[in-house]
Amino acid sequence: MSTAGPPESAPDASAIAARLREAAFVRLFAAPDGDALAALGLLARALGERDVAYQASVTRRPIADADADLTVAVGRSGGDLALAGTTALSVTASGVARALDATPDAALALAGAYAAGDDPGAHADLLDAAGLDRRAGIAAPTDDLADGLAHTTLAHAPFSGRPEAAAKALAGVEREGRTLASLLALSVLEGASDAPRASEAVERALRPYAPGGPFDTLAGYGDVLDAVARARPGVGVALALGHDRRDAALDAWREHARAAHEAVREAALERYDGYVVVRAACGSALDTVARLVRDFRSPEPIAVAIDGEAGSAAVAADRDVATLVSETAAAVGGRATGRGRRAHVDLAEDGEDGENGAGPEAFIETLRRGLRA
Repeated sequence: MSTAGPPESAPDASAIAARLREAAFVRLFAAPDGDALAALGLLARALGERDVAYQASVTRRPIADADADLTVAVGRSGGDLALAGTTALSVTASGVARALDATPDAALALAGAYAAGDDPGAHADLLDAAGLDRRAGIAAPTDDLADGLAHTTLAHAPFSGRPEAAAKALAGVEREGRTLASLLALSVLEGASDAPRASEAVERALRPYAPGGPFDTLAGYGDVLDAVARARPGVGVALALGHDRRDAALDAWREHARAAHEAVREAALERYDGYVVVRAACGSALDTVARLVRDFRSPEPIAVAIDGEAGSAAVAADRDVATLVSETAAAVGGRATGRGRRAHVDLAEDGEDGENGAGPEAFIETLRRGLRA
């Protein structure tokens, strides 16, 4: 069974609010990414303001029958109701919260939208409510520059994942915003296979909006949300609900970043027509690896990361691939989750399980045919 891609007609904020308003107990299931996590937090907080009981979790697993009045799938399929569509989930969720007469956390909504790839400037109402301003410099969740440079997953440079190397790169550099931004922008080009794509991608790590809720910048907040959603979902849910889990979230962000950057650095690219494949046993960092490879290492616009040990794959592209990946996963007996330009696939090992006994290699071959069609 595949679960990637939004339904044909996703309900709008008012329709979702109407269903939530009628429920006494709601279960929320979010996909493991920063946007879905933020949306889950916004919905849960709104329910809490209305004294509606809820249970919230982050998972890729199929949603089983739940003992609840309403089951809501956030950024994935399943349940009685799906929060989906082309708009950032967290932006839609903030609209649902307002429709429930709750006051959404604008910084959380914007951080989720940032994790989804949106420019915060596209959401002027939330930006005004959050009271954020842009400043020169780099986007990080902490004010420790070496920490931020080493662990941001908004860029990949020679010092990424290596705090000591980041500190060395900063030695003798003026601690002025534009100078720091130039340092990062130039550093990412050292190993980039497609300089224009890398130059465009690194812009998301520069001139951040600040402050960013519990973190130093909005982009840093979004980066942390995306990391904890994948690596430490329990911490992520607590953070999205407004609990003080800043330190635990930052620890998870650092660990996730180190795993992702080392995998990107060590991976050998297998280049094909229109896409590259990298193999990395990196667990929950696989989706981040695919995105970083696409943006900063791949000469092709699509990156496929394969974790053969876990029997999973992640796809990051320059266009909407969720439906294609969903169909590809289903064809080889796997299960896909994802939206837009990114998707994750759980596969069986080749020759085992799955209705077709197919795994990573069969997935790559089937995806290749789909991309060429």
